[in-house]
Amino acid sequence: MEFKVNARYISKGETKTTNSFENQEFNLALTHTGERVKLDIKVKEPVEFEKLEIYTDFDYDKSCRIFTNGYQSWTVSREYTPNSSMSEFNPKFMGINKKNFNPLGMWGAGDLTFHQYPEKRGVFYGYSYGYVRKGGDIFLFGSLSEKAGYTIITFDANAFKVYIEKDLQGVTLENDKTLLELALIENSYEKAFDRYFEMMKIPPVRVDRKCGYTTWYNYYTNITQEIVERDLKAISQLNNKVDIFQIDDGYQRTVGDWLITDEKKFPDGMKAVSDSIHQKGMMSGLWLAPFAVTPKSYIFKEHKDWLVTDEKGKYHYASQNWGGFYALDIYNEEVQAYLEKVFDTVLNQWGFDMVKLDFLYACCIRPIHNKSRGEIMCDAMDLIRKWCGDKIVLGCGVPLAPAFGKVDFCRIGCDMALDWNKKPFSREDVSAVNALTNTIFRRHLDGRAWLNDPDVFLLRENNIKMPMSQRKIIALINSILGNLLFVSDDVSTYTDEQKEIFTRAVRKRDTSVESADFVSKNIIKIKYSIDGAPHVFTFNLHRGEVLQQD
Repeated sequence: MEFKVNARYISKGETKTTNSFENQEFNLALTHTGERVKLDIKVKEPVEFEKLEIYTDFDYDKSCRIFTNGYQSWTVSREYTPNSSMSEFNPKFMGINKKNFNPLGMWGAGDLTFHQYPEKRGVFYGYSYGYVRKGGDIFLFGSLSEKAGYTIITFDANAFKVYIEKDLQGVTLENDKTLLELALIENSYEKAFDRYFEMMKIPPVRVDRKCGYTTWYNYYTNITQEIVERDLKAISQLNNKVDIFQIDDGYQRTVGDWLITDEKKFPDGMKAVSDSIHQKGMMSGLWLAPFAVTPKSYIFKEHKDWLVTDEKGKYHYASQNWGGFYALDIYNEEVQAYLEKVFDTVLNQWGFDMVKLDFLYACCIRPIHNKSRGEIMCDAMDLIRKWCGDKIVLGCGVPLAPAFGKVDFCRIGCDMALDWNKKPFSREDVSAVNALTNTIFRRHLDGRAWLNDPDVFLLRENNIKMPMSQRKIIALINSILGNLLFVSDDVSTYTDEQKEIFTRAVRKRDTSVESADFVSKNIIKIKYSIDGAPHVFTFNLHRGEVLQQD
């Protein structure tokens, strides 16, 4: 492949553009050896890139499928046909300028405040890696490191081009540096991803398939020690072994004050809860959003200097959740000391075996300290792994590539909705359809980057707005393509049928997927085997209807 360059940059206060690898401010050296492309910069004058991309010709045809990986855990990720549009499958935002109209950080969970969304047919973009599939073979473009900045990959089937862009916003380059390391791999689907993760030198996954319970999808923040003890007792009495019992949001006084438990809801404290879980023979899990702080928190009131600010010194909202929350500056030494204490308390004093770490993207909501968003996220994941030691980490709301090999389980889709027909507000919003889409099309990460968490399947009859037929679809797909199988039900209400569905979904077995793709616009066919026996499952994604199950 022959690559060309396109850049827009600022040097000595002047904005310039170039299509040359060499000029008076810098030289770019591109080397292409085998499956690896590398882009280095030799800096002559300090330079800030507003846009830096290399691009090459690519031969698309009508039968190919194009996969783009969304910005973070929750972002829609799927295969597209070359004549389709990303806007067909995602909410339309009616031309709202997300940079100027962003109350309480309402667009903060995604990338729309810093990357322009293509709204025309034939143009598709994503982060860190993507591929073009022709039959069972793929051509994979994959960043080998996001340390310099996020890698944005755009497939333009109209122009027959692939663009590889680095997000270097907010970074002034003064020294020589490697800006891009890219893998170019052409092989079968499975072998291409095996090779990609081999090239990244990601360590082997150190956990196995687990099942469990989380409080979130039945009670949300309205949890109490009484509810936890009741559901703990019920799930411990199931015939099959349950591995993990997780306490989600609602135990703490407010987001950010992780060591201040709500004493009215949990009068005996969190160590007592963890001990109770252990007494039932399960691992205990606890939810935190370590980089998030609400205005109600002690941290916000007493340590405003810990927060990420914008160029005007204004505290920068990371998202609208909890009425809007701010992000901690991970490079502040006091912040690091505080979070180290939080993790030590949760994991070593309270005795929790697993932490679910959510809204992790918040730490890189904007570039700070002359570091790109990608570098900040990579540094944050290194800190998390150091603080958690050998304890189990479940990542969530995190840009994926910086978390490769740093977490044990990871959410690879958005939150599961209680209603199949619930329409998402954004590409990261709660949605059953989008959650299943990501479970299917990010299946290649399972067993390579971590074990995939497809989010919950729910079997209860109360507090849910989908029929059992749709609940069974979710349970089946999660079971085939996921390896962290959680429910959020009071299982004491389960019928014998519900118990059987649960047991069938969570049991350990030898499962492999031959293929999973759209056979028409809304119809997905999955060919798979369980313990050597072949199966086919076809369903209408948007209607939640089973069409074939063999």
